[in-house]
Amino acid sequence: MGIIFIFVAPSQAGGFVKRQDAGARGNRKVMQLPKLIVFDMDGVLIDVSRSYRETARRTARLFFRGAQGFEKLPDPLFSLTDLAALKQTGGLNNDWDLVSQALSLLFALVKAPANPEARAGSILHEGIRDCDVSDLAAFLSSSPNALMDLWRRYGRRKDPFVAKCYQGDVGDGNVIKRIFQEIYLGESLFRAIYNLEPVYRQGGGLIDQEVLLIDRAILKELSLKHILAVATGRPRAEADYPLDRFTLREYFRLVVTLDDCTGEEERLFRESGERISLSKPDPFLLDLIPRLIGDQFQGCYYLGDMPDDMLAAASSKTGYRGVGVLLSSPDREGLREGLLQAGADFIIDDYSALTGIIG
Repeated sequence: MGIIFIFVAPSQAGGFVKRQDAGARGNRKVMQLPKLIVFDMDGVLIDVSRSYRETARRTARLFFRGAQGFEKLPDPLFSLTDLAALKQTGGLNNDWDLVSQALSLLFALVKAPANPEARAGSILHEGIRDCDVSDLAAFLSSSPNALMDLWRRYGRRKDPFVAKCYQGDVGDGNVIKRIFQEIYLGESLFRAIYNLEPVYRQGGGLIDQEVLLIDRAILKELSLKHILAVATGRPRAEADYPLDRFTLREYFRLVVTLDDCTGEEERLFRESGERISLSKPDPFLLDLIPRLIGDQFQGCYYLGDMPDDMLAAASSKTGYRGVGVLLSSPDREGLREGLLQAGADFIIDDYSALTGIIG
């Protein structure tokens, strides 16, 4: 009777060989380690063109309510394509930053108060009454790509009045973020998350306009063979909402969010006294994932829809390969070029191509 034994030896493929029963003349079975596949959420798992992007557009217009000449402003102020192009310029870590930058560009044509310290930052937003938007209204009516026209003229801009209204958080004077959160979350969810009464929005939120971009069957198939995770710039509560609404949570081993970034930023600030940002294009979230789940994978991929996502993948210590996703972009060719310039290894406009990339 032959002796049965088990041992593990390295394989050339990087996995391992499990060999049983020497009497069977080395019958081998190669066991491949799974891949690690990390998804961004917005524009990758979830179409946010009718939620976050539309919220940014509505926030910008509502911010001007009460200004002199407000009735002359077009509705909407700018196109979603124009807003997407601004987002793709990079360095805008979330849609609060995006709408703040859009407003800073628009304020280049606004006659604003000489001393924004006087009244800006009030939750009632009283300082806007001293602003005249007549020149801005004329410009917006004549330019189909107003934001990008202003960006090419001024570059990244920080307007003092807008900056004053973008300090702090929702409950302590950040007017821009508060308007945004009320429109996006809606009355009930805003109240539940912030324990505050909404000022600018009544009724439901645009978060319920979000649409799933990936077939759940694809996620199920991938999750059976590989390790799936999510790395998103959303706050935890806003990431949890679509995961539960679309019943996606079961497919992901781990979800890391903006809260993980801000938590580490605060820890570093307490240690060094210096404020730094760990949001994308910083690879902090991507490199956090293997620290939390271990390194039992062979090869890793990050799926994102912005150049900053590809920069984060390329600079990560983990060695991610960047997969650029074009599914929800209003300007696919422009985005394709931006993703490739930022270092994308692959570009997909259909999730059926993903299995060919992952292998």
